[in-house]
Amino acid sequence: MKHSIYFRNFLVTAITVLISFSVLGGLSTAWNYRLSTTENRETMLSTLHQTARYIITQYIDFSIDISDLNLSRSLAMISGISGFDLLVTDTLGIVSSCSERDFRNLGKSVPESDLNYASAGTNAVTRSNLGNIYTELRQVAGVPLAVTTDGETVVFGYLYVSSDMDALRQSWRQFQNVYMLIALNVMVVTFAISYVATKKQAEPLKEMADAARRFARGDFSLRVEDNGRLDEISQLTQAFNAMADSVESSETLRREFIANISHEMKTPMTVISGFVEGILDGTIPPEDETRYLRVISSEIKRLSRLISSMLDMSRLQSVNEKVISESRFDATEVVRLALLSLERKIDEKELSVETELPQTPITARGDKDSITQVVYNIIGNAIKFSVQGGVIRLALWKQGGKAYVSVENHGETIPKHELPHIFDRFHKTDKSRSADREGVGLGLYIVKTILDNHNEDVFVTSGNGSTKFVFSLTIVS
Repeated sequence: MKHSIYFRNFLVTAITVLISFSVLGGLSTAWNYRLSTTENRETMLSTLHQTARYIITQYIDFSIDISDLNLSRSLAMISGISGFDLLVTDTLGIVSSCSERDFRNLGKSVPESDLNYASAGTNAVTRSNLGNIYTELRQVAGVPLAVTTDGETVVFGYLYVSSDMDALRQSWRQFQNVYMLIALNVMVVTFAISYVATKKQAEPLKEMADAARRFARGDFSLRVEDNGRLDEISQLTQAFNAMADSVESSETLRREFIANISHEMKTPMTVISGFVEGILDGTIPPEDETRYLRVISSEIKRLSRLISSMLDMSRLQSVNEKVISESRFDATEVVRLALLSLERKIDEKELSVETELPQTPITARGDKDSITQVVYNIIGNAIKFSVQGGVIRLALWKQGGKAYVSVENHGETIPKHELPHIFDRFHKTDKSRSADREGVGLGLYIVKTILDNHNEDVFVTSGNGSTKFVFSLTIVS
């Protein structure tokens, strides 16, 4: 499990989500803390200056002393609205008014350092406990309370606004807790979705692995189920199944090849062995030996042709693509030479040949010897299965950058169910097997292989006693 691609993908997703939320949480927390601190500072300074203006106004217009109890009550009301604690001291730093309802800070002394800080009027917020007036450090801002008389500024006291940092931290922790709760829920949902999605992705891969192991044991029937997905896994599944079909087809052809070649070789070997033993043990009379020796010779030649065809097949498997792409030949000349080489067989069957060949050369791409063999095999096949005294028609023409060669003969019609298989190795219909004792069933297979190597097409039609083969060649200038 821990080594599976499923587990690794899930682990990568989990780690990525954890890192993402950790980084996002850290940045969000820092940003929120900074935002809260800035907002708290701005609110504190705003409260400080508004309260200072209120006290100065009361001091000037109503001659209210900073130690007046009503001022403390006003500070308590402002504290209730803003949430900040407020202190007013005299010029010596003695607390004269405060916002606490129990007035517990009255009479306490603010140290000189804090008085100097307030006198500077820098609008800065600092951390201080104002000389142990508070038991904990607070955010503190202060300003002098001053009036201008006869052009001279006179300070009559100091105002301090403070904020409990624990309250700010408590608000920050609440944000953290809410964020962690949301993040935890999102991660749980993400992990669940990742678990299901990764498992779904891993299932076809596991099926492919199981199928590959069965392939290794020789079972090529298994296929991976395609659930109609439209992603790379689906493409891999389709490619795997296509490969499996190809492997199974190749294995079927291999077995058929072994069975067919065994049959093709067994028959002549049995004939040769039986006649030789008959001659040796005297079963065959001496006057008949010559006739049976001719049969033996014919079967030996048939074995020779079979071996030669198999060697041609082996040679075709190692095709040189560079030779094919760079070689050029005259297609008209190739057709004429193949026809001339088969003249004797044509005469033996008393066949008439009708040709439609161009007078000018047609230059085509490909290996001349291989295409010559294609033409030779197709014409030879037409001669074999033509009726005695029949007609063979040959044509060569150009069309859309291609040259086409057609060979048509008159004889037995090839059944429709046989047409898709006539290019298979060792394929013979029952009728053709008896009529063609010289063939080994590889001629048309070699034709198809050569044309496939040249990326060309071959077609066959058969009906009403007429069979036509047509194959293409690529024209070059």
